[in-house]
Amino acid sequence: MKRYQEAAAGRRKGKKNTAKLRLAVFGALVLALLSVSIFAEWICPYDPNAQDLSNALQAPSPAHLFGTDRYGRDMLSRVIIGSRTSISSTLILVAVIAVGGTVIGVVCGYFGGILDTVIMRISDICLAFPGLVFAMAIAAVLNGGVRNAVIALAVVSWPKYSRIARSQTLAVKSTDYISAARLAGSSPAGVILRHILPNIGGQIFVTAMLDIGTMMMEIAALSFLGLGAQPPTAEWGSMMSGGRSMLQTYPWVVLSPGIAIFISVVLFNLLGDTIRDCLDPRNGNRSAG
Repeated sequence: MKRYQEAAAGRRKGKKNTAKLRLAVFGALVLALLSVSIFAEWICPYDPNAQDLSNALQAPSPAHLFGTDRYGRDMLSRVIIGSRTSISSTLILVAVIAVGGTVIGVVCGYFGGILDTVIMRISDICLAFPGLVFAMAIAAVLNGGVRNAVIALAVVSWPKYSRIARSQTLAVKSTDYISAARLAGSSPAGVILRHILPNIGGQIFVTAMLDIGTMMMEIAALSFLGLGAQPPTAEWGSMMSGGRSMLQTYPWVVLSPGIAIFISVVLFNLLGDTIRDCLDPRNGNRSAG
């Protein structure tokens, strides 16, 4: 029995160490990606908006590693500067829906009553429609733009977080230490801030990390359809839309931003999976209680 327990402990320790190594690697890669978006203006080899029609649609070369678009703009510079719009809008969107949805879910789960019933029915309405289709309708009403695309996706995406936060709040609310905190005179705000949020925060954070890739693709989809970023703003989805008619003749115009989206989504998803593994209590971690 003792030998079995030691072997199990060794496996848990090995999984934990592997998860920490993966976290360091993927965290460094995501940090590098964020650094590129922050310092994009200084990294770009050319002016991303400078047009040179005599140099239009040049194939990838040492002078232009990703080639040029129909206006002669350097695609590498456009992809780099586009990372600022694509990544920043995605992170803002995820932060808004995660924080907003969590606050709504915690309040509904803790206090219940008519407020809980009304808000949950509203979330049911949002969840009854395909998210991207609903967001397209809202973005169209708002006349497009990156800000309006973020608003449209936020309107349809918050119910997931509110549902998770509400269910977790209901589970934590019934525990003995919450009852003890109430008997000790803690106010509802104190119970929520000191006991409920620390216990549900891990799952919300992991969900948000795993949602970054999805939200990035949805923002790019709205821009691709003309409901997000508008020219000449460099945004990966909008860039793919502008070059879609040249996919067979000048594929680098579409593939460059497409590959950038692919790499970014993969990195954020891998980081989210790794964080989930690190927070998994079966790997030797214990949630706060």
